[in-house]
Amino acid sequence: MTRSVLSVASETVPLVKTGGLADVVGALPGALAPHDVAVTTMVPGYPAVLRALVDGMVIHVYPSLMGAPARLVAGTVAGLPLIALDAPDLFSRDGGPYAGPQGYDWDDNWRRFAALSRAAADLAGGGTRYPPFDVLHAHDWQAGLAPAYLRFAPPRRAPAPARVTTIHNMAFQGRFGADIFPQLGLPDRAWAIDGVEYYGGTGYLKAGLEASDAITTVSPSYAAEITDPRFGMGLEGVILAHQDRVHGILNGIDGTLWNPETDAHLPARFSARTLARRIENKRALETEFGLVTDHGPLFVVVTRLTWQKGMDALLEVVDHLVGAGGRLALLGAGDAGIEAGFRAAAARHPGRVGVRFGYDEALSHRMQGGGDALLIPSRFEPCGLTQLYALAYGCVPVVARTGGLADTVIDANVAALAADVATGVQFDGVGYHPLRIAINRTLALHRQPELWRRIQRNSMKCDFTWARSGRAYADLYAKLAP
Repeated sequence: MTRSVLSVASETVPLVKTGGLADVVGALPGALAPHDVAVTTMVPGYPAVLRALVDGMVIHVYPSLMGAPARLVAGTVAGLPLIALDAPDLFSRDGGPYAGPQGYDWDDNWRRFAALSRAAADLAGGGTRYPPFDVLHAHDWQAGLAPAYLRFAPPRRAPAPARVTTIHNMAFQGRFGADIFPQLGLPDRAWAIDGVEYYGGTGYLKAGLEASDAITTVSPSYAAEITDPRFGMGLEGVILAHQDRVHGILNGIDGTLWNPETDAHLPARFSARTLARRIENKRALETEFGLVTDHGPLFVVVTRLTWQKGMDALLEVVDHLVGAGGRLALLGAGDAGIEAGFRAAAARHPGRVGVRFGYDEALSHRMQGGGDALLIPSRFEPCGLTQLYALAYGCVPVVARTGGLADTVIDANVAALAADVATGVQFDGVGYHPLRIAINRTLALHRQPELWRRIQRNSMKCDFTWARSGRAYADLYAKLAP
């Protein structure tokens, strides 16, 4: 029996992406298809989405949805089913999915994503002429009210679909004032400790967690970490109360897009058997970033430049990295102060530190294929995808021991080296001293070419594609909607 799943999110590749959420949402349909699970993705009708659905079919019309005219448009994009909430007053805007051109969040984000959630609940629960779904799968706070609508204000009396909420990053919770509650179209009983009320305000992610039959996180370690106030960020009590519903399912990567043997972005394609060809990519990357050529390791960073990602700690240690014989190529954007710090580091170390601000998908591939080691000093990391790309490309990951980083990288300690299973370097704590020690360990490993190649080959043998994760999601859906 084929199960039908409505996967609701604020972004998805290949249409709109600000981070790993889009990669995961875009990968789920293909990952679940071999397991008799048919996934339809639902997203807001941003301009790029509607352009892709120009031949789509209108399946439902709202004269007024959260105060705005709207309609649901269904079609296929890249061969996969997609439904968009076409509400021009809410989503047809310049800027990003969540913020305007100046970088400030839209004042009506609460209304925009309440509309997405209400429409998703109607669609999944049989409130439109479209066939209902077996499972509603909500991603992050932007879809968090969808399970709550199904619980407190279902579109019909028939049995509701099973409800799943995935936490991609607990730091983003969708917290708004109590004053918006009367405008959400929920009954008064939803304003409760086991509903949408959250510390006197309205909590979208909290509402989704309370109203779901299952809660998933994007790695097993993160599922455990969010019971701790340092990582739960106010929601640890909800997680502890519903711990029997929590499942840690590691994200995967698309092995067709991220494959060094076929990657058209690389100057030289390679495999674990032809690692020597990586040097061509390294030399090209050095030229691209204006770095001098020498025998020391080239460290690369592809990330958001934020405190969460530990970029302030990397700034503190960059002089040591250069003084010890390393070089640094960085691609990212984020905090203005951190950007200024890396700009100053590049000026201080010409030819040894190179920076690019912004995001460039093709360049990120070249950095994974040409860098020696990828630095990820995150203070918390629900899963992380860049380390998975690094493993596939033989770019040795140097990571903080947290969340998905801890789950996917095997530290090159004495035992792991002796057993020939090491795939990278882990360190505890994020700060100058732990990161300096990790960099020194990496430098020492790199000075042993045969040992370094063994670590690279070990990493490239790892399979972090979606096959295993797809099976885990399919098994979960089967338990919830037998």
